[in-house]
Amino acid sequence: MCGISGLANWGDGETLARMTHVQSHRGPDDSGLWERRFADGGHIGLGSRRLAILDLSPDGHMPMSNEDGSVWITYNGEIYNFADLRRDLEGKGHTFRSHADTEAVVHAYEEYGVDCLQRLNGMFAFAICDLRGSSPKLLLARDHFGIKPFYYCERDGKLAFASEVKALLEVPGIEARIDFGALDKYLTFLWVPDPMTMFEGIRKLPSGHYATWQGGEFKVTQYWDLTLPDAGHRFERREAELTREIRERFCASVERQMVSDVPIGAFLSAGLDSSSIVAAMARKQPVRTYTITFPEKYRVGETAIDNPGVPKRLAQKLGCEHHEIVVEPDVVSLLPNLTWHMDEPTADPAIITAFLVCREARKQATVLLSGIGGDELFAGYRKHAAYAWTEQYRRLPGVVRSAAEGAVLGLPGFRGTRMKGPVRLAKKMARSAPLSPVDGFIRNCTYLDAEQRSALYRPELGACRNGDSAAQHRAAFDRVKHADFLNQMLYLDTKIFMTTLNLTYNDKMSMASSVEVRVPFLDRELAEFVAWTVRPEWKLKGKWRPVTKYIFREAMKEMLPEEVLQQPKAGFAAPVDYWLAGELRPMVDDLLAESQVRRRGLFQAETVRRFVEEHRRGEEDWSMQVWQLLTLEIWMQLFLDGGARRMSEELAHTSQQITA
Repeated sequence: MCGISGLANWGDGETLARMTHVQSHRGPDDSGLWERRFADGGHIGLGSRRLAILDLSPDGHMPMSNEDGSVWITYNGEIYNFADLRRDLEGKGHTFRSHADTEAVVHAYEEYGVDCLQRLNGMFAFAICDLRGSSPKLLLARDHFGIKPFYYCERDGKLAFASEVKALLEVPGIEARIDFGALDKYLTFLWVPDPMTMFEGIRKLPSGHYATWQGGEFKVTQYWDLTLPDAGHRFERREAELTREIRERFCASVERQMVSDVPIGAFLSAGLDSSSIVAAMARKQPVRTYTITFPEKYRVGETAIDNPGVPKRLAQKLGCEHHEIVVEPDVVSLLPNLTWHMDEPTADPAIITAFLVCREARKQATVLLSGIGGDELFAGYRKHAAYAWTEQYRRLPGVVRSAAEGAVLGLPGFRGTRMKGPVRLAKKMARSAPLSPVDGFIRNCTYLDAEQRSALYRPELGACRNGDSAAQHRAAFDRVKHADFLNQMLYLDTKIFMTTLNLTYNDKMSMASSVEVRVPFLDRELAEFVAWTVRPEWKLKGKWRPVTKYIFREAMKEMLPEEVLQQPKAGFAAPVDYWLAGELRPMVDDLLAESQVRRRGLFQAETVRRFVEEHRRGEEDWSMQVWQLLTLEIWMQLFLDGGARRMSEELAHTSQQITA
């Protein structure tokens, strides 16, 4: 796992060194620079920070080249089929100097060109400089699902790229300016979907895409997408046969991703996905498992926070070395640090728990396996079940629905009670039920609707008011409109929600502690198999009481106790509502004070204050909306006001100390 950086006709060696250094937390084990100047005055440079996972020797140093130095690479990721690739390439005459998977990518490109991407099974973001031919060429690539990040800025024939935005801000002429179109998306979804970023002029290379740069010409191309069968597709496989094969394919994916020359462990929540990964790992070797939880007072009414007893009992049953991390973190001091690491404002409090568990795990393990992707493959989110409920609800008479929706929307927030979660879900359903399936699903992903955002913006922000923040979501639905609607929802979650939010914060928060996170559910072959062989009604089974991930639950019955199989949806969430009502109250009053909001000139101070006050009085659950405004202000102080530059050296030094 590493941090990559690079330049083409932009900056110099000193710039490249700064870009590489600011990402030192991504690779504390080694650092490397390579650059070449050409007769026409052109310049290309590659930088790397290395977290050694495979081949810990100096032979794994990057940037790395082929035998004659005509092809160079800076690379971030793991290729799980690199041993098979190596045998194939050695048979074709290629010579290897190391046992690192990086070298297999270099030779695969040398042999197959851009088609090498179709042969890679893993997670990756890399840049290859090809010096063969009349002029040098750059190939930039991001893995099929977007597990690894790739940011770039292209302007007037110049190019800069890196694993993190903060590295790009080291390049002369690249300034931190807010993109107002991205701001509208952030306020809608809590995060900015690819390929936009909150920084004007800085983009993300989308998942399953590559880009080429040659002679100042830049082009982005898609090389892979998850395809889906038609809604009327005839599925031939029988349930018993299919559950067996899903279990075998899943366990094979886990086993492939256990290859490591450093200690390996796994996240373990009370949920099905992480429990299944640990059970599969335990068949091969003893496993270190990590569960994070909060004191009991935080868990009342928070259905997404784990019951720590479930993973503890499972770990004991499987013979794992279990670590239960009970935390009451200093959120006030953590938030600026984590916002710096995230680069962009990301208002999902799960970033805190992801960071804390990785920081603790780094004491014993360098690689962790995560259950990300299981919900997108097999339909595991409450919003998927909510669609089934909504379909039944729409059959009720209109007068009954209107009365029910009015009653639900009038309910208070129920903070600190077990009613909080169900009421929040019921309100989302009440707002989305009258809409079409597509609009209803998008509404369930939305935290501030168009009317609420319009009331929030100051009048002069007309650009934010006029755009369709969900245009990207509608385009994704349109690409798979031939498929069953459940599969359409899963496609959108896979391409937008999972890539831009879940995978991004898992990468950034793990790298903040120099930990590599792998995701066995996102094995490309496994995902394609599930998409084309599992009928939708076996992913989400039933109507009034739908069973999420039904077929995967059946597949894991031989390996998991009933307690885990029956466990409701759980994850590494955080008690944001309690924090806002308690220790974060002074920070909210400071950073979201009317004078501060007016100084920014983005929002109506009265609207911001209304959110805060209604939430504190318990009239409405605005916890996520207040959290996103707080996160945004911290981000603006860091990146727009210059705080990030002052923090870079200090936080990079702190990150290195964590791994010492």
